[in-house]
Amino acid sequence: MRGKPFYADGLRFSCTRCSACCRYESGFVFLSENDVKLLAAECQMVYADFVKTYCRWVPAVNGAEQLSLKEKADFDCIFWKGGCSVYTARPLQCRTFPFWPSIMGSAASWKLARSGCQGMDKGALHSMEEIQSCLQKRIAEPVIVRKGQNPEAW
Repeated sequence: MRGKPFYADGLRFSCTRCSACCRYESGFVFLSENDVKLLAAECQMVYADFVKTYCRWVPAVNGAEQLSLKEKADFDCIFWKGGCSVYTARPLQCRTFPFWPSIMGSAASWKLARSGCQGMDKGALHSMEEIQSCLQKRIAEPVIVRKGQNPEAW
């Protein structure tokens, strides 16, 4: 039987809307089918046009690629305009931060991520159940992956 996760007693997090996770550094905001549908509707665009305008394919394992939002030349998110311009339709990755598998894997990963986020270890207490619910959402809404390189597919 496995021991309890390091977050068994919950973790504190409240977003300060500092935008540090949305700006200044290159990164990927990976998208699920649901994310693209919500964002396309928010932007009043059809799915394919949204993907062509706001997304890019990022190399993944075994020659596959994952769909991610583009970023501006200064590394800000494509939707950052003095704050998130699509906040009500923001992607799952943004909605579930910092409760991502890569951060929740160990106390050391949490501590490392905490150094770049003013809201971690502060504010509202999130229970183990809430955290696990965030982790399960990515399983339920996987990132869009395509095999090979066929740019005409989009």
